[in-house]
Amino acid sequence: SKHYQDILATKPDVPWFEILTDNYLGEGGAPLHYLEQVAEHYPLSFHCVGMSLGSAEPINKAYFDKLERLIARFQPAHISDHLSWNSLHGVHGHDLLPMPYTEDAARHIAQKIQAAQDCLGRRILIENVSSYLAFKDSYLTELEFLCDVVKRADCELLCDVNNIYVSARNHDFDAADYLRRLPKERVKELHLAGYEDQGTHLLDTHGSAVHEPVWQLYEQAIAQFGTVPTLIEWDTNIPNF
Repeated sequence: SKHYQDILATKPDVPWFEILTDNYLGEGGAPLHYLEQVAEHYPLSFHCVGMSLGSAEPINKAYFDKLERLIARFQPAHISDHLSWNSLHGVHGHDLLPMPYTEDAARHIAQKIQAAQDCLGRRILIENVSSYLAFKDSYLTELEFLCDVVKRADCELLCDVNNIYVSARNHDFDAADYLRRLPKERVKELHLAGYEDQGTHLLDTHGSAVHEPVWQLYEQAIAQFGTVPTLIEWDTNIPNF
């Protein structure tokens, strides 16, 4: 939101903007006021954190009703959420919690993604998340799980290059091999971000510039996927536009 005035005053030469959709689900107010003005000049991508697609509960109809109204109003090029869950019994957390990597879990979240796509009448993009712990019951790799889910759900992929690197370091797998084995035809957007080295693990903070190893992995990504729209995410220590 600190960039609204810069965008509207200077109309920068930027091809598109992405919004954190959950900040714009109200019926009015300043966020929608500014978004309407931005949308007059730029295409939008919607990035959600509230679908909670991995939750054991059915999709939240009230949430999707609000999302449908916003989609009808702004006609985004893409709609995305995460390979994770963040709600239970009506309580929503603020973290994107990882899934156990099993066939049952893959079948479950794929069904939820299909329900979301049926509700919205279009495919959505699913993003791989960074993680710090693993479930003892997991027997698939993260990559195997992700590929199984997108095939079952027939959805698209938002490939977060930083999350691949962070999780690879935290769980000791090969980030380049993970990237190389993603289904190229499903990757429709890329994300980059900064992390913090906590000594025992990397923490995905979105609070610093992109680190060199992530740039190197991104170089591999664009060689592999082509000119896919790319976003650098910032949540804290946000720089001037």
